[in-house]
Amino acid sequence: MTFSRTLLCLALGAAATPALADTVWLKNGDKLTGTIQLFDGGKLLLKTDYAGSVTLDMKKIATLESDQELLVKQDDFTGERAKSLRAADEGKVTLVNGEAPKVVELASISQMLPPKPLVQDLTWTGNVDFSADYKRAENQTNDYAIDVDTKARHGAWRHGVVVQYDQETKDDEKKTDRSELNYDLDRFITDKFFWQGQLKYTRDRIEDLEIQRTVGTGPGYQFWDDELGAFSVAGLYNRNDYSFVDGENESFDSASFEWDYKRYLIGKNFELFSKGEIGAPFTDAIEYEFDTEAGMRYKLSSWAALSLKAEWDKVSSDNGDTNERRYMLGFGVGW
Repeated sequence: MTFSRTLLCLALGAAATPALADTVWLKNGDKLTGTIQLFDGGKLLLKTDYAGSVTLDMKKIATLESDQELLVKQDDFTGERAKSLRAADEGKVTLVNGEAPKVVELASISQMLPPKPLVQDLTWTGNVDFSADYKRAENQTNDYAIDVDTKARHGAWRHGVVVQYDQETKDDEKKTDRSELNYDLDRFITDKFFWQGQLKYTRDRIEDLEIQRTVGTGPGYQFWDDELGAFSVAGLYNRNDYSFVDGENESFDSASFEWDYKRYLIGKNFELFSKGEIGAPFTDAIEYEFDTEAGMRYKLSSWAALSLKAEWDKVSSDNGDTNERRYMLGFGVGW
């Protein structure tokens, strides 16, 4: 009987113990509780049970407290793991790391997040979208596309990978069979300016232009990158190598201007996005190239979304112009 009573007391005690939660005090006197997920770009993302994920401006925060272990960085390269955070005077927070507590200014913190197992300050975002179009009429047409777009940031380095595959068949005959792979490596020099290196590879199994390879480098500028969205531009000098199905090859240099924009609206349920490139080849055969996409995503859940996207590819050359537009409705996942 004594053992049973002990178990009952332990169970009641566990049920009565409140779940651990982080606390944020605002300068206007309000107090919010939840779980700190990320602080970056001057914004603190707090996950709550009553309002979902809430984004707070660090300038509005008086102090905060957390019982979870957090990686706190005061620049792009160094950071320290705080076992917990304790409230301090307005505009400050106390880092508890098992040694002497350390009080720091909130304004001095550039990033704060739970440490990752390998790269502790890694932030990783991305989307995978799938779209398909099946037409059954006089001609039977199947068209589907898969797009993967992901970015990873740690310290002053940012990696971006885009993978696209598009296939179209008409009456069991392939009309489109194209794969694309893009890799960007950005090295931030300041909070806004970065230097980018870029690799592009395109394989087309239908058109005369079979393989396109591009290597480019140049400066870029990040206007903003936070929980509400991001916008960056870059100017690149490129080396292009084209291979044709008849065995011919062509190489030329070019300059290009690129942009990458996304914006979250209505509690991050809607996302607007646009990215593209305008290129000026240094060859008389091609006047300019224009490649862009724009669209929106609507979140069905924390990970699933519907996407609507338009693509526009245009090339003006002495051998003729191409002007292709595509509109796709698809389903995807995000993280």
